[in-house]
Amino acid sequence: MEYRVNVNGIDIVAAYSEENIREIFEPLLRHLEQLQKRKGARSLLLVAAPPGAGKTTFVSFLEELSKTMLKEMTLQAIGMDGFHRRQEYLLSHTATVDGNEIPMVEIKGAPVTFDLELFKTYIEKLSTDKTVGWPVYDRTLHNPVEDAVWVNSDIVLLEGNYLLLDQEGWKDLSQSADYTISIKAEEGMLRERLIGRKEALGHSRLQAEQFVDFSDMKNVRLCLEHSKKADLELAITEEGEYTVISGMPAYSTPGL
Repeated sequence: MEYRVNVNGIDIVAAYSEENIREIFEPLLRHLEQLQKRKGARSLLLVAAPPGAGKTTFVSFLEELSKTMLKEMTLQAIGMDGFHRRQEYLLSHTATVDGNEIPMVEIKGAPVTFDLELFKTYIEKLSTDKTVGWPVYDRTLHNPVEDAVWVNSDIVLLEGNYLLLDQEGWKDLSQSADYTISIKAEEGMLRERLIGRKEALGHSRLQAEQFVDFSDMKNVRLCLEHSKKADLELAITEEGEYTVISGMPAYSTPGL
């Protein structure tokens, strides 16, 4: 099944096999449906993956599939990118990398460049407020846009690089979740995807390689090597196929 979506200004064309839909996506949606029914209130699912692993497309496709599968409840996908610190902050503050103090803007996308405390406040709102204004990152403005989307669904899928990061502050996020998913991938594949993404935004191949190797790949390795175990762990191949590492929820799917 071909799926087209625009992610942060980049047109994405993804292909999901019938096998993946039948054996992973459909049972997962039914499992989330059961979780929400048992809870009787909004459910929060965290989807964590390194940069380039396709997590935004993954949750977007789940949202689209839910429109035909879930008849009694709504599901909405959102991301953590709206909690990037503002560009003016990144330009005026520094971080220490490999013993050198550099402007934060040079490592934009690293954990330190997100407003973690504000992010936690908004996650708390998801459990207390019926409708929550959610920020979205605008790549043309290089800044978050407040209240870009309104979250009011029964099930919320929140995606981000560091949602399961096993480091101070970040490791507490999963306590707010009803279910967690991680997506893993091979480093070389992620590097090529990230370079391609930069090129799609107008950077030369050399510029893209320099940024990805200096900044993005450190974040990739951080996610792959220092993330907590998720309830469901998936891996994505170069062909875009998903395989289950562990934790696939059992669900009988009569009539699907």
